[in-house]
Formats: sequence, structure tokens, C-alpha cells
Amino acid sequence: MNLMEKELWKPGNMLYPLPVVMVSVTDGEGHDNIITVAWTGTVCSDPPMLSISVRPERYSYFMLKKTGGFVVNLVTKDLVYATDFCGVKSGRELDKFRETRLTRQSASAVKAPMIGESPVNLECQVSQVIPLGTHDMFLARIVAVHADKRYMDEKGKFHLEQAQPVVYSHGDYLLTGEKLGSFGYSVRKKQG
Repeated sequence: MNLMEKELWKPGNMLYPLPVVMVSVTDGEGHDNIITVAWTGTVCSDPPMLSISVRPERYSYFMLKKTGGFVVNLVTKDLVYATDFCGVKSGRELDKFRETRLTRQSASAVKAPMIGESPVNLECQVSQVIPLGTHDMFLARIVAVHADKRYMDEKGKFHLEQAQPVVYSHGDYLLTGEKLGSFGYSVRKKQG
């Protein structure tokens, strides 16, 4: 293995690539919005929890605080344009569902709508808000998961890779690539 020559930089966020998701929210009074979030991740498996980080000045922030519920909608190649649009336009000025022609679907456990075109929707209930600086982190329990049946095989395994998921890296949206292995492959006994 070759060592690479490194350059020292000031501290910054260099944890890339990241999942990019569309988070749908509501104010509970008929106003829904979609915010694009790359500061997101899994934080616990039991109970299932994730986090999203949002700037307090964002339009969706007050909706998150008010209702305490949101939906994380996974992004695919077919949703990249809408994802970018929802990240650069403000819901204060337009209805992002209408402008992107995305379909609102009712969630089963939270008031916020799901995005029908997303292959996976994670309904989340906020359990804690942590002010961090430029962003506040919303820790949330995943209270329901919806998965598109098109990506299920006959054995009940879900194949998200068939939906062509997207990640975000340094301002670019990237298609995920080829499978290089599966969990535990480095220590499995060789069949032979």
C-alpha cells in the first residue's frame, strides 16, 4: 500500500461522501415543506434513531420545532434535480411539492407528509434538539419505515442499489458505485 503525501488544513467538515436526503415537514396547519439535508446520519440501532442538523434561520426549522415530527426521504438518481431545487429554494416563497411535482403521501405516525417517489421514507419523532453552533441537531426516533416493494426480492431482501441511491460530496451529487464486498467478507472462510 502506498502512502499518500498529505497537506495540513484547518479543522473542517471533510467527512465525505454523505447521504443526501429530502426531509419533509409540516406546520400542522396546512403548510408543508421539503428541505435538503446532507448533515444526517444513523445514531442508534436500538431504539432506531437518526439525526439531522438544520440551521435555525431555515424556513423548515420552526416546523420541526413546532410539530416535532419529520420524514427522511432517501434520494435516488431520478430525484437529484428535485433534491437540488429543494436545497436552493426557500419554502417561504413557493410550494416545493408543487414546483417539483413530487407526490405528498400521508405518513402513518407523524403529521409530516412522505415523498411518494422516494424508495424509502423514515418517519421520525424528535426526542431532543441540541444547539451546536451554525446548526441545531435534531435527534429523532424512527417510528415507521416505508420501503418500495419494487426493490424487494422473492426472499424479502430489500435492494436499494436498484433504485440508484445518491450521495453528496463537496457540492456534487454522486451515484453510488459497484459492490465491493459485503459485511464480514474479509473474515469469511473461502468456499472451495
